[in-house]
Amino acid sequence: MIILKLGGSVITRKDSDEPRIDMNNLQRIASEVANASPSSLLIIHGAGSFGHPFAMKYSIGSEIVDEDEFRYRRMGFGITQNWVKRLNTHVCQALLDEGIPAVSVQPSAFMVAEDGRIKDPDLSLIRSYLDEGFVPVSYGDVVLDLNRKRRFSVVSGDQLINHFSAELMPERVILGTDVDGVYTRDPRRYPDAELLEVIGSIHDLEALEGTVNTDVTGGMAGKIRELLALAEKGVESEIINASVKGNIEGALMGREVRGTRITLKG
Repeated sequence: MIILKLGGSVITRKDSDEPRIDMNNLQRIASEVANASPSSLLIIHGAGSFGHPFAMKYSIGSEIVDEDEFRYRRMGFGITQNWVKRLNTHVCQALLDEGIPAVSVQPSAFMVAEDGRIKDPDLSLIRSYLDEGFVPVSYGDVVLDLNRKRRFSVVSGDQLINHFSAELMPERVILGTDVDGVYTRDPRRYPDAELLEVIGSIHDLEALEGTVNTDVTGGMAGKIRELLALAEKGVESEIINASVKGNIEGALMGREVRGTRITLKG
């Protein structure tokens, strides 16, 4: 079984002031998944412009100080949940159009968090879908939080990868982003930035410059921390550029694709 993560920056216009889908990327990626035709696949996608602006506007996950703020956050929770669900519908439709038996799995319908971390999710439904040959499609979402000072939290797609992989133990985890992998510096700003082919410890992350961006899910730094925690459980992962034609198809078929591998150093 393979877990494929599609970054929100790839399938949406994350820099947009309003929710917008990058249909060219989404349709091409769906076609590549169909061409690769992996025997067992779970897809997780980010929220991009369908989630981050709303989660930030309503400060989902921050401490709630009074009843007025609770009502404000509660409405924001519903709005954010609705928008990310809309994106998931588009992703599933693109896959269905390519003959892929995609089925939506909404995190806020079956899991909660505690202090912003997923709390004991029951993955039996996902296992059943996989056993029946479906391609479950889950996504970054907002969920209830057991911490009564928070009440609500954002659960990123990267956190979902960590928990799903620890339970399902996939053969491979592939993360499709809008860059070739992890660089020593931001490659958009620094032409001399170098691609790191392997990251094997938290010390590698701390030594990086310019790879940390700011959003409600922690940016690239948050992604790497989740993947290092996953590597400690025995599951390696790779970060590739899903915006490049053929990369998703190649990675799903086991071909070598330019990117960064996350694994524990021996």
